[in-house]
Amino acid sequence: MSGYTKIVNMWRGWRVESVAEIDCRLHNFRILFAYNSGKIENSDITYHDTREIFENGRVVNFTGNPRSVFELENQKLCYEFLKHKIAAREPLSVQLVLETHAILTGGTYDETRYVERGERPGAFKKHDYVTGREEVGSTPEDVAEDIAALLDELSDFADGDTLKAAAYFHARFEYIHPFADGNGRVGRTLMNYFLMIHSHPPIIIYDEDKAGYYAGLESYDQSENMRPMHDFLLRQAERTWEKSYERQERRRPPSGYNDRLK
Repeated sequence: MSGYTKIVNMWRGWRVESVAEIDCRLHNFRILFAYNSGKIENSDITYHDTREIFENGRVVNFTGNPRSVFELENQKLCYEFLKHKIAAREPLSVQLVLETHAILTGGTYDETRYVERGERPGAFKKHDYVTGREEVGSTPEDVAEDIAALLDELSDFADGDTLKAAAYFHARFEYIHPFADGNGRVGRTLMNYFLMIHSHPPIIIYDEDKAGYYAGLESYDQSENMRPMHDFLLRQAERTWEKSYERQERRRPPSGYNDRLK
């Protein structure tokens, strides 16, 4: 049995269905996810500050860019917002995409975006922002339709390969590049949302592994090749949960232990 299969089976064996169970299983994950997701695009973010915000609601002696604090606080707020919807297995929708973006980017738009260009958290882009080496991105006029089409594709997903569907969603979401800012943070957060409502463990994309992450996105941008992104996420899933699996195995009674007690 592969390491990936073991961690998926472990997660499903936990039956993470209530808000209380989500909080229990994701207590450390949510901090590591927020740190690594933020770190990918913002070098000012530190693990210490992330943990301080999640556990104490504040940071001490912070001297960096205030935007970094807003981003971390927003990730905490977004977790609190989404966990109830995860427990209810609420499907992804355009409204949920917009609400997630509003929470994750609140207070982070700079003067150029907010004042000069009229961009807003919780609204699709009004100007033609592109991303990546291939300069991909839907036009502002097409964003709403393209996101709706992507979510329609996901709604057809039943019991197929959950990770493959999540990889496609994330690569396609980033290709559409629906917002003026925050696309990466929103896309990674919603990818995990999709995974969890389909009984799959969420994934941390580690900052030090981001070269593989960017390569997966670029492969899709160039030729719609999903394999690199799928394989990358599989490895990140294993890395995210390998320590939890090892701890669980150490607590498991040795083979034949119960027989010896009879």
